[in-house]
Amino acid sequence: MVRDAADRIRPLARWTPVMTSRSVDSRAGMEVFLKCENLQRGGAFKIRGASNLILSLTGDELRKGVVAYSSGNHAQAVAIAAKHAGAKATIVMPEDAPKAKMQPTRDLGANVITYNRLTDDREAIAAKVMEDIGGILVPPYDHPMIIAGQGTTALEILEDVPDLDAIVVCVGGGGLVSGCATFAREAKPDIKIFGAEPLLANDTWQSLRKGERVTIPPPETVADGLRSPSPGKLTFPIIQKLVEDILLVTEEEIMETMRFLMERMKIVVEPSGAVSAAAVLHGKLPAKYKRVGVVISGGNADL
Repeated sequence: MVRDAADRIRPLARWTPVMTSRSVDSRAGMEVFLKCENLQRGGAFKIRGASNLILSLTGDELRKGVVAYSSGNHAQAVAIAAKHAGAKATIVMPEDAPKAKMQPTRDLGANVITYNRLTDDREAIAAKVMEDIGGILVPPYDHPMIIAGQGTTALEILEDVPDLDAIVVCVGGGGLVSGCATFAREAKPDIKIFGAEPLLANDTWQSLRKGERVTIPPPETVADGLRSPSPGKLTFPIIQKLVEDILLVTEEEIMETMRFLMERMKIVVEPSGAVSAAAVLHGKLPAKYKRVGVVISGGNADL
């Protein structure tokens, strides 16, 4: 499914570069290969899954339009793919979403409906939209086509750097890490996949330790793209089976990593996208891994 997705999304998703830095390697104590999805179309990996699902829809389905809910990056991705496919997009977004995510979504022609993430249920709002005006739901992570699309990230990094010991991926709802783990473990069975979460949004870490999906209150982390209160119904079993562990980082470590990558590598990384790098730069990954791929998942940060 991942290779099929790679062919399907080619008109929209870029093959993003892998970047290296002696400063990063020295500090991490290992060779680090940064997969720069912050340079992806729409500024994040989300275009991969959204375009894989939307470009698979029939003409009749596209005419109904598409509906999504998102904190920002998935919203932009859905808007880009819908515009390309000629479908109307309605996106449910939190009212406190970064301007760097909300305004581009509107500029792409999507109808944006805002909500309070502390009091409102975004899935219920999206369901009401579909009840009122129709449309096909494009969820942010819990869909086989979304997971397969996100897995093309691992396909690319292993094409560019095939001899990795491990890959570290940030975790929100789990679409990216489950897609990457599915492809990577099949292509290279001995590779290890690690997720990374903010300490304040550690629902997947808690879920793995409890052996079932845990739901936490809306997290107050700077990593706005990782505020999913629980891992997905489809993604969590994949994470249980294929992901080695979840690495936790503090808010201070996230912000320090953003600054470090800007100063040393001259790349802009949003807080959510910096979580995976923060885990490596702050010694959360076991030292036995010597060649590590790190997915920088997004770069949509307000100045």
